Amino acid sequence: MKYLVCSSASFILFAYVLPAAHCIQSFVPAMFIFGDSILDTGNNNQLLTIVQANFPPYGRDFVDHKSTGRFCNGKLAIDFIAEAIGFTKYQPAYLSDEAQGNNLLIGANFASAASGYYNFTARLWNTISLDQQLENFKEYLNKLTAITGKSNASSIIAGGIYLISSGSSDFLQNFYINPLLFTTYTADEFSNLLISSFDNFIRKLYELGARRIGVTSLPPLGCLPAAITSFGFGRNQCVARLNSNAFSFNNKLNDRCQSLKSMFSELNLVVLDIYTPLYDLIMNPADKGFSEVRRGCCGTGLLETSILCNQHSIGTCANASEYVFWDAFHPSETTNQLLATQLQSQGSSLLSNLH
Repeated sequence: MKYLVCSSASFILFAYVLPAAHCIQSFVPAMFIFGDSILDTGNNNQLLTIVQANFPPYGRDFVDHKSTGRFCNGKLAIDFIAEAIGFTKYQPAYLSDEAQGNNLLIGANFASAASGYYNFTARLWNTISLDQQLENFKEYLNKLTAITGKSNASSIIAGGIYLISSGSSDFLQNFYINPLLFTTYTADEFSNLLISSFDNFIRKLYELGARRIGVTSLPPLGCLPAAITSFGFGRNQCVARLNSNAFSFNNKLNDRCQSLKSMFSELNLVVLDIYTPLYDLIMNPADKGFSEVRRGCCGTGLLETSILCNQHSIGTCANASEYVFWDAFHPSETTNQLLATQLQSQGSSLLSNLH
């Protein structure tokens, strides 16, 4: 997919070039980002939580080799997407010092690692629930209006792209390890709770002016190194039960998105499939130049993430680009770049005019 900058002022105007040489112009003034560690660019740095990544070796391949709070050795998929759309600066983490003044004109990142659709997941890890992320967004709206005026703020909100990634922590960092949940609900019943929460979140975003929304599917949860280590019973392969749960959730997510779109005629809601490209990558790593899928680069790569992935972790690899995963939960920068390309293609309609 190719983007051409048509002009730049308060808004960024792009052209999405279709194979048939059609040119659909699109105003993309801002991006608004919600969810978990796949998208968190530093909000958790400001919290009293163990779920942080603002220390080496996180960020060792990022700009200036700086650990920013991104759960990666380098850029996240959202960083590559922002660059492809044409932003010259990344949307600031809302709780960071950068989230003020004109920096807010291009949107903001509200995501918090270890949060989920189920609010108690965030409470369990003392992170920012989706409900609180929505409250932060409302606060952002007031700040934006104060900076640029009500009319301009409304245009930015209506023309912006909203990206959501959530659900993985609900399963891996709550449901599967929490007897209060897995003895009360089946995985299918728990999925239904998450889908209801997702539905409510989208409705509230829509009420606040959001019109172009992309939501990621769950990845193949059973193929994450930490999941294989924790739930694989010693078998060195993807955990079928976890993948089945993710696949079932994704089907429900697709169905609910179709229902929401039928209810709200102005809503452009797209499910961005992460499951398929990541699963294909794990099954055929050599096709994309990878040599390791079972372990993350950091430490042993079998269980480490967050504070367990640190500069003293023994065994950290020298070249993360050969690894599908950076730590035992999160993709490497190279994987993120490949995923970003897939997500851009799947979400092309978000860049087209609303009408």
